[in-house]
Amino acid sequence: MSLGVFVYFCIVKKRSQFEFVTLMASLMSIAALALDALLPALDTIGLAIGIKDSVDNQLLVVAIFLGLGVGPLFFGPYSDSIGRKPIVYMGFALFIGASFICVYAQSLEMMLLGRVLQGIGLAAPRTISIAIIRDMYSGDYMARIMSFITVVFILIPVIAPALGKLILIQFNWQAIFYVQVLFSIIVSIWFWKRQPETLKLENKIPFTGVSFIQGFREVLSQKTTMAYTIISGFIVGTFLVYLSASQQIFELQYGLKDQFPYIFATTAFSIGLAIYLNGTLVLRFGMKRLVHTSLFFFLFTALLYTVLFYSGENPPVWVLIAFFCLQFTSIGFLFGNIRALAMEPLGHIAGMAAAITGFISTMMAVPISIYIGSFVKTSALPIFVGFSIAGVVSIFIITWLKKVNTLEPSEVS
Repeated sequence: MSLGVFVYFCIVKKRSQFEFVTLMASLMSIAALALDALLPALDTIGLAIGIKDSVDNQLLVVAIFLGLGVGPLFFGPYSDSIGRKPIVYMGFALFIGASFICVYAQSLEMMLLGRVLQGIGLAAPRTISIAIIRDMYSGDYMARIMSFITVVFILIPVIAPALGKLILIQFNWQAIFYVQVLFSIIVSIWFWKRQPETLKLENKIPFTGVSFIQGFREVLSQKTTMAYTIISGFIVGTFLVYLSASQQIFELQYGLKDQFPYIFATTAFSIGLAIYLNGTLVLRFGMKRLVHTSLFFFLFTALLYTVLFYSGENPPVWVLIAFFCLQFTSIGFLFGNIRALAMEPLGHIAGMAAAITGFISTMMAVPISIYIGSFVKTSALPIFVGFSIAGVVSIFIITWLKKVNTLEPSEVS
């Protein structure tokens, strides 16, 4: 092989990997765009569809998250049967149709229906992108690819609120949904043209009700899996309160409507940076050690805020932002590691187990977030009270799991 051919091969291979990473990040990022770009417009949409209590605006965020939790129950196992690419197309089609329901919604009920269907649709590219990465890579190299994807993925929550704000100022709130649709069409065409099917014929698994029920039973029977799944439900539930109430806190309680996109970008960056750093630190310290340390830091930060500002009066905005950044740094180290620890005993049914554990944690997170969010009216304190309770319960579960694993060493994962 000549030097010129070798150099050309290296450039093409590098470009191909860069395109793959960017494409997979784009598939995952549409869900973040649909969540975060709408935040600056929640008040405007609430007025347009007749929402009387601003607290109910939070439901527009919670609803899409509910769909993201339910969708993988269908898309994950079914992709093991018919292939990855058809599932992505089905999800995009549902998302686009649901987006038009949102655009023409005249009531809260119709808007919530559209948002739930949006979430179900987006669960397809979000879930299948991970399956595709697993099909193509494994071990340390898979972790490396996921780290690269995380770097690209971090950009969306950082810029999405500012983008939503710009679209709202220049056009109207409906235009935010049109931009999401346009982006999904572009990504779906790119995916169709450039990404080959990764599920091999010999790896296809028939999707039956019996296999699904058996998988559900096996997930429920694993103490380690259920312990970390329940912890995930509490952590995600309290984080979802911030996602749904952040606009209300900074725009209404602090009067920082113009600054909100930049404040949100700051807090989003803290969690994204932690997720990225986790890719390196987890190899050095291990998942369990990082989870245990992060949980204690998570609880300490929440309790400190609760003690300092127990009166309910909001502190200076820079203090609140600092506490949120500290809280989300802990969450960044918890998200992926908790999910991985929950999946450890179930590698032989990984696709189905991922869908079931995700569904269980989401079914916990949604009511938790709705309940805590109902108290976020004049103060951010309820969020940190929720963080504190979630931290105490999570540490109690970890302690219980250690005791169980000591008594039953065969179940240690």
